[in-house]
Amino acid sequence: MHWDEAKKQAKAKRRPLLLLILASAGPGIIAELAGNDAGGISTFSIAGANYGLTMLWTVPVALIFLMVVQEIAARLGAKTGKGFAALIRENYGIRLTTFAMLALAIANSGTTLSEFAGIAAGMELFGVNKYIAVPLAGLAVWALLMGGSYRRTQRIFLIISLVFLVYVVAAFVSRPNWGEVALHTIVPTALPNAGFISLVIAMIGTTVAPWMIFFGQSNVVEKGSTVKDLFFLRADVFIGAVVACLVVWFIMITTGTVLYERGIVVDDAAAAAQALEPTVGPAAEYLFGAGLVGASFLAACVLPLTTSYAICEAFGWERGADATWNEAPAYKGIITGIIVISCIIVLLPQIDLMYVMLTAQVVNGILLPILLIFLVLTANNRNVMGANRNGRLSNVLSCITIGAIIGLTLALFVFQILGY
Repeated sequence: MHWDEAKKQAKAKRRPLLLLILASAGPGIIAELAGNDAGGISTFSIAGANYGLTMLWTVPVALIFLMVVQEIAARLGAKTGKGFAALIRENYGIRLTTFAMLALAIANSGTTLSEFAGIAAGMELFGVNKYIAVPLAGLAVWALLMGGSYRRTQRIFLIISLVFLVYVVAAFVSRPNWGEVALHTIVPTALPNAGFISLVIAMIGTTVAPWMIFFGQSNVVEKGSTVKDLFFLRADVFIGAVVACLVVWFIMITTGTVLYERGIVVDDAAAAAQALEPTVGPAAEYLFGAGLVGASFLAACVLPLTTSYAICEAFGWERGADATWNEAPAYKGIITGIIVISCIIVLLPQIDLMYVMLTAQVVNGILLPILLIFLVLTANNRNVMGANRNGRLSNVLSCITIGAIIGLTLALFVFQILGY
């Protein structure tokens, strides 16, 4: 739906423009909410439990980064009608494309594995063994991605996204001091140690994940949007970013209020859920558990799909949610392989699931600048974007985003070398 057409429809039908904006929502909200996955929820829970409310200031920072990155990706897709992987190949050659796809595959494979680990941990809170939960979840994810059309799959993703409302409820149940919450959200606090810096990198790595660029842009292309739809595409991106970061904010408020104040240290979201039960009540544990399972399932669907789509697009192979096995064997095969391998690894005895989750998030934080450089260079290419290329503000914010992530990564290495 184009902006001019939407205004005409709103006037003709006397429907509020806000309803038309909400009706156009989809790719942006799904991409950004899926970033709050198993590893993300665990990271946010640990941040709150270990540092209280002092890390809340990172949420508005991540919000700005997320808006900037996803707006550029949406604009690239609308202007070119191509996904991010195709643009990298066309503008920077097959070698750099192969490097970018390798980086994406590494980050996404680790993150997908962490999603099934999150499902396993969440279902154990409800008394379901992981040897039952993980295979059933893997089969459900595979069936959804193999048998659904693009529109039907998107609707299912949006419905699953409603699970994030449980974290809003959990935050209010914990009864925080809202004055302190507001103060720490606005006033930055930094601690000179590797643990703090590592958590900041992990938080940014999951809130603004590399795969979101590919997923958001490819969905704009699949939806058939053009530059005439930029108003609605930006609304979708900005609404999704605000909602996703509010979820992060509420998770950190809950664990920062309940666990940090009592000196309770946790190492994942499931442990945080269990620790909430004695002080807040069983409702908090079940709310956190349900949120963990739902969020992990959503991301477990999105990540294999995004990885396969990007790789197939980069090398010119047939792809698409509506394609059959005969039409797109590589696309379907990559999705299947990622799901099967992830499930098998999670079910291995003595596997350290939390280590896998946090490692995947840190890898995302380190790899993100590499892909952001490709993104910004392409968005500034006059031959590609024409009048829709990056403006001064977008370039400034993009450079700040890249510089901040690189700076945090270097700081982490320095602290580790010095033994802090």
